[in-house]
Amino acid sequence: MPVKVLDFWASPFGVRVRVALAEKGVSYESQEEDLFGGKSDLLLQSNPIYEKVPVLLHDDKPVLESSNIVYYIDETWPSPKLLPASSYDRSRARFWTDFIDKKVYDAGRNIWMGKGAEVEAAKDEFIDVLKKLEGALGNREYYGGDQFGFLDIIFVSLSCWFPTYEKYGGFKVEEETPKIAAWLKKCYKRETVAKSMPDSQKVIEFVGMMRKMHGIE
Repeated sequence: MPVKVLDFWASPFGVRVRVALAEKGVSYESQEEDLFGGKSDLLLQSNPIYEKVPVLLHDDKPVLESSNIVYYIDETWPSPKLLPASSYDRSRARFWTDFIDKKVYDAGRNIWMGKGAEVEAAKDEFIDVLKKLEGALGNREYYGGDQFGFLDIIFVSLSCWFPTYEKYGGFKVEEETPKIAAWLKKCYKRETVAKSMPDSQKVIEFVGMMRKMHGIE
């Protein structure tokens, strides 16, 4: 069955889908969306509620929302398995997925969208979120244990924007959360991750353009 991904190059949520499909060895067609100049009819028809990327089209059937798409990919192409084997570990993965989805991107966005004292407060919130995730990692190699898996994909995808947060927040992830930084380096050594990530400097330039659009600078 044909697989197609509606995506945007700088989307950290699109990265999730790219990494998951790469881990499974699934070939797919990627359609780049123009989120500012005009979204395609296919995107608007496939995701009429949110009109957002990514969208996975499998046999022309749309699957929406990035973490849900990664769940779908893991169930549809069962090898190698991304979610842990035990029900307890799967529940843990779902809990931290929910935490990441609710906290990481929004806290980071508040950094580059903020002005003055807002930036400092947003930075403190973002670092607090990372420290909680560092505690969840503990002494494991990866979030699922010894093997790179589901929760690693969910979290590492958002890291492509970390250099942007560091630039506008005036901090370094490596200094604040060294275990997270070491985990990121391991993840980036995986070809599936490295090839799925946008260039961090281009993301910084893209965010600079967004700040001008919003009248921040």
